[in-house]
Amino acid sequence: MINVPKVAILLAEGFEEAEAIIIYDALCRVKIDVHLLACENNIKVKSYHGIEMRSHGLLKDKQNTLYDAVILPGGPDGTVNLGNNINVIDFIKHHDKENKWICPICSAAAKVLSKNNLLNGRKYVCSGNLYKNVQDGIFVDQDVVCDANLFSGKGLGIAFKFAFTLAELLKLDEEEIRFQAEHIYIDY
Repeated sequence: MINVPKVAILLAEGFEEAEAIIIYDALCRVKIDVHLLACENNIKVKSYHGIEMRSHGLLKDKQNTLYDAVILPGGPDGTVNLGNNINVIDFIKHHDKENKWICPICSAAAKVLSKNNLLNGRKYVCSGNLYKNVQDGIFVDQDVVCDANLFSGKGLGIAFKFAFTLAELLKLDEEEIRFQAEHIYIDY
């Protein structure tokens, strides 16, 4: 039996919808079990541009579920809300301790992980000049950066690359990943 990786994408009010959906779509294409988890008490979450999305479940109901990767989408308000949510921080800490992939994209490395001292000296990338306020990590100006179990992405424009690279990190078949990327005309 093939072990299907399980990934959680954490959604807080104001999340960057395009990042979340592109990553969700790309990971589903390579047959990863992806769960969209709302971080508050409502299964419906409003995105950065006001789109109401229905998640698969609530984070509070999955606190004891161990995922292979935890994805933190960006979004100015979304990352503030993720970074201020103790359930989110505990969930990330638990997964980090278990050496599971912690995967911030866009502003999430700075506004969620660094804000809570969770970069732990690892290399990362984030959007814009947010790195200037980060004290506990090493900024690397690349599209995606991998250091130990931290995998970060610069922002929306590299969301497909982020997702397909994560699929490779999860040890999925490279040929299938490349096929799916080519199928949707992504130069990967």
